[in-house]
Amino acid sequence: MLPKCVGLSRGACVLGATCTFSLPVKEYLTEALPKQAAEWLPRIGSAVLVLFVFWLLAIVARKVVRKGGATAGIDSSVINLLASSAYLALMVIGLVTALGTLGIDVSAIVASLGLTGFAVGFALKDSISNLLSGVLILIHRPFDVGDTIKVKSFEGLVSTIDLRYTRLERDGEKILVPNSLLFTNPISILSGSANED
Repeated sequence: MLPKCVGLSRGACVLGATCTFSLPVKEYLTEALPKQAAEWLPRIGSAVLVLFVFWLLAIVARKVVRKGGATAGIDSSVINLLASSAYLALMVIGLVTALGTLGIDVSAIVASLGLTGFAVGFALKDSISNLLSGVLILIHRPFDVGDTIKVKSFEGLVSTIDLRYTRLERDGEKILVPNSLLFTNPISILSGSANED
């Protein structure tokens, strides 16, 4: 039995296989292909335009976040994180919108993105908690590098404030304290010039 191809638009034949087409090639090229092109070209053009607009919006949002963060005196690592997040979010929204413009049902894509986000968020909840705590610590600055602080049983001179950890030094010992611990527990500032507001 010979494999049968339903038409050029529905699939391709494997090399070396014999195929029969429901439409003769000449008829397909002169009648069906122009109709399909007339139907799809405006959709493709609209999708490309949507992607271009969202790309421009993402670039503008990234610049606005960087400029606003620098003006507000926010730490550069927080600014870069927020700028990248805004850019990525707008590009994902633009891609989903462009796919919808093409006539593709995006409800399954949106649902799978939501489930994936939930699963990743649940799996990385401690890391995300440290990251968000680090962002808030870097924005609010309850203590600064050079301050001596005590939280729970950890005490030392703050040498580095990162997005995930704050490094304390005491008697040559380096202690990495998760930012979520610093954010959710009372902190005693033993010396230094931390902001008191």
